[in-house]
Amino acid sequence: MTPPPDVYAATVGLSHVHRTPTGFWLRLATIAGPGYLIAVGYMDPGNWATDMAAGSEFGFALLPVVILSSAAGLLLQILSMKLGVATGRDLAQHCRAHYSPAVSRFLWLSAEVAVIACDLAEVIGTAIALQLLFNLPILYGMGVTALSTLALLNLEARGFRKLEAIVIVLVATVCLCLLYEVYLSRPDIGDLAASFAPNARIMNSHALCLSLGILGATVMPHNLYLHSSLYRGIASANRNETIRFARIDCVIALGLAAVVNAAILIVAACAVQQSGFGGVLSFGEAYRLLTPALGAGAASTVFAIALLAAGQSSTITATMAGQVVMGGFLGWNLNAAQRRLLTRCLALVPAVGVVAIAGESRLSDMLVFSQVVLSLQLAFAVVPLVMLTSSGRIMGAFANSRTVKYAAYVITGIIIVVNASLLFETLR
Repeated sequence: MTPPPDVYAATVGLSHVHRTPTGFWLRLATIAGPGYLIAVGYMDPGNWATDMAAGSEFGFALLPVVILSSAAGLLLQILSMKLGVATGRDLAQHCRAHYSPAVSRFLWLSAEVAVIACDLAEVIGTAIALQLLFNLPILYGMGVTALSTLALLNLEARGFRKLEAIVIVLVATVCLCLLYEVYLSRPDIGDLAASFAPNARIMNSHALCLSLGILGATVMPHNLYLHSSLYRGIASANRNETIRFARIDCVIALGLAAVVNAAILIVAACAVQQSGFGGVLSFGEAYRLLTPALGAGAASTVFAIALLAAGQSSTITATMAGQVVMGGFLGWNLNAAQRRLLTRCLALVPAVGVVAIAGESRLSDMLVFSQVVLSLQLAFAVVPLVMLTSSGRIMGAFANSRTVKYAAYVITGIIIVVNASLLFETLR
């Protein structure tokens, strides 16, 4: 199945893969990598905020919600990857090709709003980390974040694998730092296991609202567009094998992201329990609380380093997703530097404007608002993805099986219902 020509030239993805080496591990190494670019979207500052709120208010009780949200995200990301491999087109390009101009424009605007909201949270989170580590004013931190992201993205011109390697290093930094925090926290294994049993403590509207926030922060629209694009440039004689190895890559990477989110919740719960702190932890409060609560001088610094690595890596992939959305929906043949600059400005200008007008005290409100916006946009990416990958006319032999189709529709329905509930609770 050869995809029709498209005016949008690929600027991200594994277009360098033109042959399949022999041996399981060599093949996996050739295909692996994009899963880690996607994984950073599952551990960005927006996820940190919801996980910290859940842990500080309800202890380990909402840990199953983190795991189940990650599992739902895994299935959707595999569908996105399969769409790119099987058809040679990404999700944005398919929406432009298969829907009416009015629907396509609506989906494009929805995707752009999602990218801006996501990048907004990531820029703020990275700027907060720079402030905690270096006492850098938030506005300066936003500027540094924007410039560093553009500088790192320019490495793509020297080979996509170099950019990919930087992101993997940042992901590894987040994982190691948070595992160290969990080690210092020394959570009770029995309490962790008990969190998976029915718990009356979370049978209230506030716990439900937090659970919805976790789901909305975990599964993000821009990741679905980006993942399909990362794999659409592969030239492989055996697409079944490519999908197989890409699925392994995705499972490992998103498994690490689930561990990170669980670790954030666990650390927040233990810190509150051991310090007697009352209320929801913000980034600044967690930074001040961790060292005395966990009894280790490096605990607060390690926390801020992990936040910085998570924020910086996720701003890279959010900018890449913005390029994919703009190119796929509009077919604009801008060069890479122009697309990156435009995408970065679309996220940076609202963030700087709000901070300059409302002040740094509104940063937490902005983080919450960005997650609500993401939740509202999620269905407009998930529904087309499930419909397209379930179509035999589009996917051919790679169309979703009946079991996968039903599971995807169930997840889609849950996402629509819970995000509508989240909007209702937030407005109320």
